[in-house]
Amino acid sequence: MSASVALGGSSRCGRALGPSLDKIIKNAAWRKHSHLVSSCKAALDQLQSLSDLPNHDPDSPLLALPAADAPLLLQPILLALDSNYAKVAEPALECAFKLFSLSLIRGEADPSSISPSLILRLLDAVCRSCSIGDEVIELSVLRALLAAVRSPCLLIRGEGLVTIVKTCYNVYLGGTNGTNQICAKSVLAQIVLIVFTRVEEDSMDVAPRTVSVGELLEFTDKNLNEGSSIHFSQNFINEVMSATAAKDNAVPSHVSPAVKLQNAETTGDSKIREDGFLLFRNLCKLSMKFSSQENPDDHILLRGKTLSLELVKVIMDTGGPMLRSNERYAISFFYSVLHCVLSGCLKIELGFSACCRRFLTAVKQYLCLSLLKNSALSVMAIFQLQCSIFMILLSKFRSGLKEEIGIFFPMLILRVLENVNQPSFLQKMTVLNFLEKIVQDPQLIIDLFVNYDCDVESPNLYERTVNGLLKTALGPPPGSTTTLSAAQDITFRHESVKCLVIIIKSMGTWMDQQLRIEEAYLPKSTEIYTSVENYSNPGGEDGSVPDFDLHTEVTSEVSDAATLEQRRAYKMELQKGISLFNRKPSKGIEFLVNTKKIGSSAEEVAAFLKNTSGLNETVIGDYLGEREEFCLRVMHAYVDSFNFKAMAFGEAIRFFLRGFRLPGEAQKIDRIMEKFAERYCKCNPNSFTSADTAYVLAYSVIMLNTDAHNNMVKDKMSKADFIRNNRGIDDGKDLAEEFLSTLYDHIVKNEIKMNADSVPQTKQANSLNKLLGFDGIINLVTWKQAEEKPLGANGLLIRHIQEQFRAKSAKSESVYHVVTDAAILRFMVEVCWGPMLAAFSMTLGQSDDKLATSQCLQGFRYAVHVTAVMGMQTQRDAFVTSLAKFTYLHCAADMKQKNVEAVKAIISIAIEDGNHLQESWEHILTCLSRIEHLQLLGDGAAPDASFLTVSNTEPEEKSSKSMGSYPSIKRKGSLQNPAVMAVVRGGSYDSTALGLNSLGPVTPEQINSFLSNLNLLDQIGHFELNHVFANSQRLNSESIVAFVRALCKVAISELQSPTDPRVFSLTKLVEIAHYNMNRIRLVWSRIWNVLSDFFVSVGLSENLSVAIFVMDSLRQLAMKFLEREELANYNFQNEFLRPFVIVMQKSGSTEIRELIVRCISQMVLSRVNHVKSGWKSVFMVFTAAAADERKNVVLLAFETMEKIVREYFPYITETETTTFTDCVRCLTTFTNSRFNSDVSLNAIAFLRFCAVKLADGGLICNEAEKKVDDSSSIAVTNEDTSDVQNIYDKDDHASFWFPLLTGLSRLTADPRSAIRKSALEVLFNILNDHGHLFSYLVWMGIFNSVIFPIFSGLYSKDDCSHSEIPAPAAHIEGGSWDSETSSLASHCLVDLFVRFFDVVRSQLHNLMAILTGFIRSPVQGPASTGVAALLRLAGELGSRLSEDEWGQIFIALKEAAALTVPGFMKVFKSLDDLEMAIDPQSYADIDVSSDPGFTHDEIEEDSLQTAAYVASRVKSHIAIQLLITQVAIDLYRSHLKYLSESNIHTIVAMFRSVASHAHELNSETVRLKKLQKACSINEVSDPPMVHFENESYQNYLSLLQDLIVDKPLICKGLKIESRLVEVCQEIVQIYLNCAGCGGGLTGLNRPVAAQSVMPLGSAKKEELAARTSLLISALRGLSGLDGEVFREHVSEFFPLLVDLVGSEHSSGEVQNVVSNIFRACIGPIVMP
Repeated sequence: MSASVALGGSSRCGRALGPSLDKIIKNAAWRKHSHLVSSCKAALDQLQSLSDLPNHDPDSPLLALPAADAPLLLQPILLALDSNYAKVAEPALECAFKLFSLSLIRGEADPSSISPSLILRLLDAVCRSCSIGDEVIELSVLRALLAAVRSPCLLIRGEGLVTIVKTCYNVYLGGTNGTNQICAKSVLAQIVLIVFTRVEEDSMDVAPRTVSVGELLEFTDKNLNEGSSIHFSQNFINEVMSATAAKDNAVPSHVSPAVKLQNAETTGDSKIREDGFLLFRNLCKLSMKFSSQENPDDHILLRGKTLSLELVKVIMDTGGPMLRSNERYAISFFYSVLHCVLSGCLKIELGFSACCRRFLTAVKQYLCLSLLKNSALSVMAIFQLQCSIFMILLSKFRSGLKEEIGIFFPMLILRVLENVNQPSFLQKMTVLNFLEKIVQDPQLIIDLFVNYDCDVESPNLYERTVNGLLKTALGPPPGSTTTLSAAQDITFRHESVKCLVIIIKSMGTWMDQQLRIEEAYLPKSTEIYTSVENYSNPGGEDGSVPDFDLHTEVTSEVSDAATLEQRRAYKMELQKGISLFNRKPSKGIEFLVNTKKIGSSAEEVAAFLKNTSGLNETVIGDYLGEREEFCLRVMHAYVDSFNFKAMAFGEAIRFFLRGFRLPGEAQKIDRIMEKFAERYCKCNPNSFTSADTAYVLAYSVIMLNTDAHNNMVKDKMSKADFIRNNRGIDDGKDLAEEFLSTLYDHIVKNEIKMNADSVPQTKQANSLNKLLGFDGIINLVTWKQAEEKPLGANGLLIRHIQEQFRAKSAKSESVYHVVTDAAILRFMVEVCWGPMLAAFSMTLGQSDDKLATSQCLQGFRYAVHVTAVMGMQTQRDAFVTSLAKFTYLHCAADMKQKNVEAVKAIISIAIEDGNHLQESWEHILTCLSRIEHLQLLGDGAAPDASFLTVSNTEPEEKSSKSMGSYPSIKRKGSLQNPAVMAVVRGGSYDSTALGLNSLGPVTPEQINSFLSNLNLLDQIGHFELNHVFANSQRLNSESIVAFVRALCKVAISELQSPTDPRVFSLTKLVEIAHYNMNRIRLVWSRIWNVLSDFFVSVGLSENLSVAIFVMDSLRQLAMKFLEREELANYNFQNEFLRPFVIVMQKSGSTEIRELIVRCISQMVLSRVNHVKSGWKSVFMVFTAAAADERKNVVLLAFETMEKIVREYFPYITETETTTFTDCVRCLTTFTNSRFNSDVSLNAIAFLRFCAVKLADGGLICNEAEKKVDDSSSIAVTNEDTSDVQNIYDKDDHASFWFPLLTGLSRLTADPRSAIRKSALEVLFNILNDHGHLFSYLVWMGIFNSVIFPIFSGLYSKDDCSHSEIPAPAAHIEGGSWDSETSSLASHCLVDLFVRFFDVVRSQLHNLMAILTGFIRSPVQGPASTGVAALLRLAGELGSRLSEDEWGQIFIALKEAAALTVPGFMKVFKSLDDLEMAIDPQSYADIDVSSDPGFTHDEIEEDSLQTAAYVASRVKSHIAIQLLITQVAIDLYRSHLKYLSESNIHTIVAMFRSVASHAHELNSETVRLKKLQKACSINEVSDPPMVHFENESYQNYLSLLQDLIVDKPLICKGLKIESRLVEVCQEIVQIYLNCAGCGGGLTGLNRPVAAQSVMPLGSAKKEELAARTSLLISALRGLSGLDGEVFREHVSEFFPLLVDLVGSEHSSGEVQNVVSNIFRACIGPIVMP
């Protein structure tokens, strides 16, 4: 080592050069290489004298050495490399490697400089030394070149870099050693990687990664691997890279690699980036070399082309943000790649033999379809590289290459994917692998849909990809011819399904991420951009590389889902119009105009036909050729839109016909060509003399095109014929022969495509071609293009593609849309869910492959996740239903392992996506139910039906015995169970009862299959099933309700099974209800609403066993629920127990009702301290039980009620008011029990007990009472509910008393006398005993709501209209009280009123209404009761009543008398309608009973009945009127000293009214005669009309006389004397009228006409005798008047006295009294 140092001197360069120079000297041939040897020695001598300079000379290529010494020192190395001698070149290459790797050579190697630098000469020498051909030398050259490029201190510029690359190319292409070729390829890749890493950073100081040799051999050169070649090559690269990297920081750099070029001010690009672009361009040129026609299978050229593409791929992999953000580099980069790819693919295709021409059409349509069937390995390598390059474009550059990707995706991917029948296996596998990678990037999938499927101008890439995968998954259609083997077809199917699964998985991943972002409230767009840019797919493969240019300001915008929805809807509607146009053009145009997709003018329609993709060219031609006016205007506008200026005639026709195909009808062609000629001449005015010339020539060209290219034409038109045919067409002159000749040649060589059948295309290809906008380009590359020069064809194609891009860019700005709204997935799912469902279903149904079925099940899971979270009900249900059907649980005998896996998938979905399943829960729970059923059958457990059929009264021993009668099916193979037989038979998925539709015999094969499948189900344990239900606690509020609703449906389906009812879901309902009891009240309430309906529905089932089981389950659940305490004023316990109430009320089963009573009794007595609002339901159940038809149910319920009231009464009263109300209502219902009167009476006693408990509990209502002055009493409302509610609002404790009291009040209407009396006694005893606890307001409520309703039947609606008493419905139903009850009621009422008079005195008028109601009763008993009560009331309260209160009493009596009159008179006047012949002349003389003119037969029976009713009413009315007056007299006489003038005035008015009424009634002579006649016929007594009138006047007269004596002072004010004179006159006049000698006095109510004196009949005599006593009283009253008063009124009654003298009298006493008046009163006046 010391010798080596001595050889090179002390400098660092010397230590590297010295040993190598010494080795060169030793290996050189002295004679042949003498100059080399001498040069080496000179260099060694020079090195000995040199040492490192303190400062490096910037002009020196060698580190720390003078620039002048560098040529001398490097000259030996150059000579050795040029010696063409391996032994000499090898140490020279080793020396060069050291110099480069140790960064000892520094500077810039620029071939463009005037004189080549020493460094450049060294590099050239290294490259040239490769020509030695030695394998070791090749490796040394590769190592040295890689070290040179890697050196951070050496900038290799321009052609120098290209030369290095070409040298490595030559080693790769020309080498014979496979290892060396792999090394050369690896070196090239590493060089490219280094260069473009520097380009990305614009710096030499970078640390590029080391290439992976294995990845480089992914597509090609796998055959070069000779054992350990890959390992050797990898070590080779690693050694060079590590040797150079170790020195990067050891030697400081003085050269700035980023020194700008001279034109840096204009371009702004550094030397590094310029060199990178140059290298990239040269690599593309290397890939564009084509094989000659003599040697089309040039494999070396093909390998070079492949290598170029691989290096381009490395560059694209390396490209980062710089390349994507630099517009110039991005555009140049892309078009270079485009040129490279198209050139490489297309010319390989064109180099093939004619047998491959059938694929040429596809090449023309898709531009970049590069591979056919020649040289499979090479072609596949290129295709794979194309896909790999395109994947990088798609992943990294999609935002900047939107239009280009829209073209290349169909060309490279969809063309192969959609070829189902005859695809290349390797190509399609490549495409499927490509898709598998790119769809793992969720953002990429979303971007494809948003920017293409939602863009009117772009193809539907996402939709076509999904549909293509579906077609592949379904395989070739039945009956079609395919080149695929069965294994290949299956592989395609599985791979396509795998891609679909990854697509839906990626959609779900993206959705979850966006929803998490939304939940995190990240509204700022910059944050969203960052999250999307940095998104990394969990798969971590190539397709997940983010697009760094995804959100540049120029090309991107964030769009919301609503906007994109509108765009997609617009696109779909436009495509609908295009499709309609292609079928019926006029209809299509009309549709598009109506939907405002195009304007209505001819110019806008023409622009649509010219520029819109997807239109059928033939249909366009036919439409343009129509003769309708609008079509002609469209055609003219269409032709006028072309610019043929400076365009050759032939090219103009070709250009014109590119967008449509000429129609077949000559007239249509004529019209189009005529307009074309006009337009061409207008654009080129000097081309022809007139448009006629152009028109004829155009027609001639069309004919030539048809003649030359139609195979049916045998004799082709020659050039001379064409020229001759066109002679004289230019206004009589000939066109130039050269012009016609050129035109002829152009048409013959290149057909003008006019007819649809000129290029065979499928309908799908046509539509796709048009959609891509490639028809114009494809038509240029005809199927005969192989005859032309390849380069020209490629150049023309590339230019037209670039023009197409520019045209699209000019037409509409290419905006790349970015969406962060997860709602966009709805539209994506609408596109893909159908194909995915079909693919997954078909594969899962047809394939038993474990991997395939596993993928399908994953697809179902991901699809359900996406559709469920997005709320897409139809799609979600479709996936869940399909998956549920694939479980085959409905047909267990046909199950396989894949069906068990489907069951597992169902369970996973339930656990993972339960929050979003909603209605789909029903399918999942149905599956779980069937699983449990099968497992039970397999274990030999007794079916649920055996439990349900066992009566609840049977002993447990019998039940347990029945349970043991089902041995294990798996263990013993016993199939005696009918339920098992039904399951073996199976059924449809939707059938609720298996085996019902197929009742045939079960085959042994079915049995064996069923038994084996039961073993499969052992994979699903009870834990998995129970986990679904236990997981319900984690469901959100909406989902748990949906879960419960679905489980209820399944449970009903189980229970209603006609053959095998089951309780699995029912028991699970109880479980989940228990699990979820701790949820918030709002959620639990919604859950229970569903459960409540379920329990009611099943509890009312006709199957008694099922109903009993359900009620018992409800009891268990209720017991658990009642363990929770409920706060006051909540109602949930009541809601929870409501199912018991409803079933109790509606069930027709005695057993169910009895069970409910027992359940409620058990629950209440065991959880009484927790019952709050539940009391309401408890009492409602007992209320229903009280009305039950079964005695034992009634007694059982009453027993519990007795215990509740006696022992747990405080628990009732501590809850809300309605609870106590319900308790009272329940006890009241028990009083109606018809089974045992003791129950009724005990219930009433309990009501009193409740009152005692209320009073003992200190619920004193007047604690909060405010003193209320009697004068300001509160008016009572007319409605009980409002009145009581007002009291409730003012006094909480009153709410406990009113239900009890009103309950007893209603009991007083019971038809049973004992119950009525008991209720009355208890009610009034309670009021008397505890009334002191009530406030004024409470008493008002009691009177209006409790007491007055008891007596509501005593007065009519008309009565109530004149008082403030409320008028509820009468309680006395089906009859009236007996006299004993009435007496008791009135007695109790008066006693209560008297006792609490000071509080309730404001209710006196209402009390009077009740008592007068008794008095008005037509029955003698109640009337006497009312009189006694009223008199007793007055007697007890006489001194305590105020003047107003006495007034109320008498006013009540007055109104009572008056109120009966209108109704009575209506009845009395009904006599007018009776048909009875009465002689008016005989009224006064003839006795009706002796009148022979009337017989019973002459009067109809109906009239007699009516008259009898009227007679009865008259008698009743008279009795009431007289009774009222008698009561008034009694009150007057008993309490005269308390009566005021107003009171007396009321009494007088009442008596006067009664007397007037009696007189008026007795004056109805005709009606009375009819009534007397009817009474005579009916043999009943006549109404006492005369007696009524006499008694009325007598009472009135007596009252007036008493007043004159008792109240003389009041009499003056009331003019009692005048009233007395008046009434006496009336009495005398009535008597005179009866005697037949009345005068013309008009003071009476009804004057009587004068009649002649006739003898009185017997009836008149009797009446006269009856009126005599009244007359005597009146006369004596007159005689008793004061003298002055008599004198004052004598002139009024003197004529009457005179008439009395001349009248007939039945008694002499009348004459005596009259005589006495004349003598004692009138005499003194006449003879003073």
